[in-house]
This record gives sequence, structure tokens and C-alpha cells, in this order.
Amino acid sequence: MYEEDEFNEEIIEEEEEIESEEVSEEEGEEEGEELPFAKAEVVRLMKQNLDRDKMIRERVKVEMNKFLGEVLVKVCEQLNEYPYTTIEYEMLKESIYPYQNIERINEEKKRILMHLHAIKADCDALSMDVKRTLKLKDVNEDEDDDPAFLD
Repeated sequence: MYEEDEFNEEIIEEEEEIESEEVSEEEGEEEGEELPFAKAEVVRLMKQNLDRDKMIRERVKVEMNKFLGEVLVKVCEQLNEYPYTTIEYEMLKESIYPYQNIERINEEKKRILMHLHAIKADCDALSMDVKRTLKLKDVNEDEDDDPAFLD
């Protein structure tokens, strides 16, 4: 029985060592790279919105953090374009509109492209009608009556 307890203690110690190594690796990566947000908070938010069976690789955690930082920088750049010294809520709403309404913007883009394709098809049909119905005759009835643009 004593041997079993020692074996369990060794397993527990090995697990603790592995966990401490993982923590030290994460801390080392954090020290080597400046991340805009606390990694634990980003990971917590990711896990809240992902399926329970999903595992997140370290690189994904870091890249998501960087991406969120880049979005923040872009929004702040747009906010800096305002001439005012105080940032109002309406300014923020306008600056984050593209990020919050990306689905609506993509739907509008598809609708516009479909409309442009329809216009192009109408133009092609009209062009074919003009070519078919308004052919100019090659017969010269009076050379003096030829308009200059037919040359």
C-alpha cells in the first residue's frame, strides 16, 4: 500500500511539473511579445463563444490578441480624424460601424453586384439590338450626302 501512495505522489508531481512548464512557456512567450490585451481575458472570451469541445492552440490565442489590437488601432485612427478633443459616443458608433455591420455590408455588396450584372446584361442586349437593326448600308447614293462621321 505504501508503494501505491508513492506512485500516486510521483504522478501528481509529474503533472504539476508539466503544468508549471506550460505556465512558464506561456509567460516566456508573453514576455517575448508585447500583446495589446491580457491573454487570459482574450482566451476566456474565445472559450465563451466557441463550442466546448474546441481546443485553442497557443498561436491562435496570440494572433487573436494581435488582431483585436489592430482593430482597436484602426478605430482609434478613425477617431483621431475628428477635430474635437473629446470623443463622443456617436463618433465611436460611426467608427465601429464597419466592424459591427459586416454582414449587412456584405449583403449590400452582393445586391449591388447583382444589379450591376443585370445592367450589363441590358447594355449587351441593347448593343446587339442596335447592331442588328441599325446597320448602315454600304451603298453610296450621293457622295455629297455622306456625313463625315461615317468615314
